[in-house]
Amino acid sequence: MESLKNLPVAVIGAGPIGLAAAAHLLERGLEPVIFEAGSGAGAAIEEWRHIRLFSPWRFNLDAAAVRLLEAGGWESPRLTALPYGGEIMDKYLAPLAATPEIASRLLTGARVLAVTRQGLDKTHVRDRDTTPFVVRVEHEGREVRDHVVSAVIDASGTWSTRNPLGTSGLAAIGEHAAAEWISSPLPDVTGRERAVFAGRRVLVVGAGHSAANTLINLADLAKEEPETRIRWAVRGASADKVYGGGDADGLPARGQLGSRLRRLVESGKIELHTGFAIASLNSSDGGLTVKSGDGRTVVTDVVVPCTGFRPDLDMLREVRLDLDPAVEAPTALGPLIDPEFHSCGTVPPHGARLLAHPEKDFYIVGMKSYGRAPTFLLATGYEQVRSVAAALAGDHTAADTVHLELPETGVCSSDAGTSCDVPAASAPVEDETGCCAAPEPVLIGFPTGLVHGRSGQS
Repeated sequence: MESLKNLPVAVIGAGPIGLAAAAHLLERGLEPVIFEAGSGAGAAIEEWRHIRLFSPWRFNLDAAAVRLLEAGGWESPRLTALPYGGEIMDKYLAPLAATPEIASRLLTGARVLAVTRQGLDKTHVRDRDTTPFVVRVEHEGREVRDHVVSAVIDASGTWSTRNPLGTSGLAAIGEHAAAEWISSPLPDVTGRERAVFAGRRVLVVGAGHSAANTLINLADLAKEEPETRIRWAVRGASADKVYGGGDADGLPARGQLGSRLRRLVESGKIELHTGFAIASLNSSDGGLTVKSGDGRTVVTDVVVPCTGFRPDLDMLREVRLDLDPAVEAPTALGPLIDPEFHSCGTVPPHGARLLAHPEKDFYIVGMKSYGRAPTFLLATGYEQVRSVAAALAGDHTAADTVHLELPETGVCSSDAGTSCDVPAASAPVEDETGCCAAPEPVLIGFPTGLVHGRSGQS
């Protein structure tokens, strides 16, 4: 059995949080190996390049990553500007991934299939804490290899596992069969995916910033393609929560987003269906019929599922996890991030101690650490991985000394199912303002940073 001290630390995911984790590990003298399922770093953000964040650059950059970049002559963007997802990619993540220190340790096209202990399944206890981990990875060409590592940091995010359209946490009847009618959560409706939406009937489902951004972008598309018909379905009795505080909003970009959306609905350019809990979907030659629990129907050509995200835990079945039963975050963290009681601005800073699981030296960080809670901020994830790297290096004082600089109070929104740093809708907002929003074509604090308010139905 290999000595743990001579083994690398596995980082799963090469988004903003995963690369930040690698940068902090390097500063601590630890050797990371980064597994990214996509063809390059930030593969998820590539899908919402058109979205602007609510939070400015200064909340979307990690300190260790910046130090690594600056050593190679990198110049920081204007810290007060609100970046688009594409700018996060081109001006930050791509240069970071290209640094010799990261590039030599980054494996792309490497999808993690499972994490376990070498020679031990979940039921075995003896010598577990001193036994290396095995990370089983499917590489390009479908070659499967086992990688032996000393510790695991799971920063794989939640982008690949959206919440279903149906109620009760389940897919609506017929949802899987109707997959060809359902778009990605943050489609580029005025750009790359224009042909999918132009002149067609579109139903946007959800009551978060992701939905707001998509609706506004669709309205822009309809100006040039007047045959485009826009419907919007929310479970709640009204859409007031999505409209937000308007001009009085603590985040001006977010307030402008809500005000513009309200005007579009009131003018009839967007047809709003409230109290619409989807029960079934049925496709036919005439389109996709979406039926609510009370019998109402909407016939559409495309459904945009702005319903938020949830963690994929399948690859962790042989890892001993301790998860909150409601939000599926680490048990100690769950009550602090429950969206029924907290927004991203009220979650206290936290690190390795709250993120720990019964499985020693295993951590879930970033958006995935929040489970189903949608109030994650990139800045939160950066502090998480700083603390985790310190803990893995044995510096428990630094690991336990956590702090977090947040945007002004009120930056968080509450979309059901997105995260604070995810892209917002069609108005360039960082998670559109740099704080809380869901992946949309406006603002992000993600990205994933890319973190937004919740983007699901409410």
